[in-house]
Amino acid sequence: MNSTPRLYQPGDFEPVLILWRISREISLPDFQRRKGHFFYQDLAFFRDHLLKENTVWVLDGEPGHPAAFMAMRQDFIDHLYVHPAFWRAGYGTALLRFARTLSPAHLWLYTLQINTPACAFYEKNGFTATALGISPPPESEPDVKYEWFGGQPPLSTGEFK
Repeated sequence: MNSTPRLYQPGDFEPVLILWRISREISLPDFQRRKGHFFYQDLAFFRDHLLKENTVWVLDGEPGHPAAFMAMRQDFIDHLYVHPAFWRAGYGTALLRFARTLSPAHLWLYTLQINTPACAFYEKNGFTATALGISPPPESEPDVKYEWFGGQPPLSTGEFK
């Protein structure tokens, strides 16, 4: 595995979009059946929001074949997904390591509380749950905010807000 992400290129659109969808369908199948979006809705969101609001980085499993991607805006990790064929092979960890080079003092993200594998992954990689809340519509599901503080313990925030 090449552990250095590359910038997203227009030719990545279809394989990264499919990677994103497959990862969600496999990791949270009941949630996807209950609250998931039609493929054309995913396509529009990916094109009109995710790509326009973030810098997207790709890790290839083989040259030109995305295995994982991360969408970031400043110190916010908006999306991080690994194709199920590459789970537990270091791709997600490599993306987090790279994110720390882009924002060495602080990183933050949200994930759904029901996504226990993602919660365990972020905690294993030094992130701390700092808030519980509800994700914005259309999901409107319990979520958790995770933060990483440049290797330093977070400031005491008391109870979750």
